Amino acid sequence: MHIGLIGLGKMGNNMRDRLRKGGVEVTGYDPNPAVTDVETLADLAKALPAPRVIWVMVPSGRITDDVITELSTVLEPGDLVIDGGNSRFTEDATHAEFLAKKNIKFMDCGVSGGIWGLDNGYGLMCGGDAADVKTAMPVFDALRPEGPREEGFVHVGEVGSGHYAKMVHNGIEYAIMQAWGEGFELLSARTDLIKDVTGTFKAWERGTVVRSWLLDLLVKALEEDPQLKEIEGYVDDSGEGRWTVQEALNNAVPLPTISAAIFARFVSRQGNQSPSMKAVAALRNQFGGHAVRKN
Repeated sequence: MHIGLIGLGKMGNNMRDRLRKGGVEVTGYDPNPAVTDVETLADLAKALPAPRVIWVMVPSGRITDDVITELSTVLEPGDLVIDGGNSRFTEDATHAEFLAKKNIKFMDCGVSGGIWGLDNGYGLMCGGDAADVKTAMPVFDALRPEGPREEGFVHVGEVGSGHYAKMVHNGIEYAIMQAWGEGFELLSARTDLIKDVTGTFKAWERGTVVRSWLLDLLVKALEEDPQLKEIEGYVDDSGEGRWTVQEALNNAVPLPTISAAIFARFVSRQGNQSPSMKAVAALRNQFGGHAVRKN
């Protein structure tokens, strides 16, 4: 199979490599001449066999809108566009309807795995027509983790459902990271009693009910900087947590834990240098390569 991939940043570049290792031929496009395979989107379309499959991996919002608009001018009826970025689920129907006017197909796919996906594979949540999912399945199989398909891939439902599932996934992620940060702060507060904070977390990596990949990454961060002295307790958010809380309000679903986690990030930007938020910032850097502020 031969696909196009638009957006060769931290995740996109790794995804191109994993796809190629999985036997999928990839032609990539990015404005950065150092990483792109072709010079323009028109060149990308010409390089692919029809019907084309193009995966879009660019920042959500205006950039995604612009890419979808330009693709509509270079693709042909029967081609398939997959938005694998972190677009808000409400944008998917708009993109699908826009492309449908030219008989171009559309799917959305939530992607989790961060900078570790090249080696570990990506968790995939896709929304769209079943026939389009079948067409793109070699791509999904190459990207997902090894093992049973259902443990790393799901066809959630119609267009928009994949990004909705990823939104909820990220909301949960906010809450879990906040809990790890608060645990770190409480352990660190009792230096009279707790002599090895890093070792305590490390001891939880096997056999305990709280073992997880996020715990593994927290241990990694603490082994590099045991007291997180080099990191400011300033934590950004990329939008999904806000969308999750807004969706909860729209549906009268109580989300006290996730809501508290996003508000804690807002507090961190007001100069609160708490150990909890240092840990959250460190975790974001570990799994996603998100920038941190250094002391």
